[in-house]
Amino acid sequence: MSWNPYDNLPSAASFSLTSSDLREGEKLEMPQVSGIFGAGGEDVSPQLSWSGFPSGTKSFVVTMCDPEAPTVTGFWHWAVVNIPGNVTDLPAGAGDESGSRLPPGAFQLKNDARMARYCGAGPPPGHGRHRYIFAALALEAETIEIDREATPAWLMFNLFKGTLGRAFLEGWYER
Repeated sequence: MSWNPYDNLPSAASFSLTSSDLREGEKLEMPQVSGIFGAGGEDVSPQLSWSGFPSGTKSFVVTMCDPEAPTVTGFWHWAVVNIPGNVTDLPAGAGDESGSRLPPGAFQLKNDARMARYCGAGPPPGHGRHRYIFAALALEAETIEIDREATPAWLMFNLFKGTLGRAFLEGWYER
């Protein structure tokens, strides 16, 4: 079954999300693959850039999820909140443990592995091809009042309203 966790949210404008490290529909490279989950990669978040977002955007959220993970709800690998509205990219490696390459004010929520960092692609061996959906969400608020211990699912619940636009970039990986 193939689904997109964003399909249940109210409609929003589309804009563009690109990367110098990942092309739409292509296999993730080893830097973006998980070492944490034993897939032999480096857990380096890809460079991401966004453009064409709605006027009135005051901040952004960036996430990455695996809807094919063998769970009921998929697996959230990364969530960055409170990216200022004048920031239009994240450099490669911004999702490391320190978050030192994130813009001022932005921070990472704990992913489904309970780590406040990017965890790369790491599907179970033999489980087949998994999609990894990177998303940038344009928000009407300057900041999201959310606890740093909150989950990405709680973040999405809180963004049910107030999202002006969404952009997606999808890659895949299997082992």
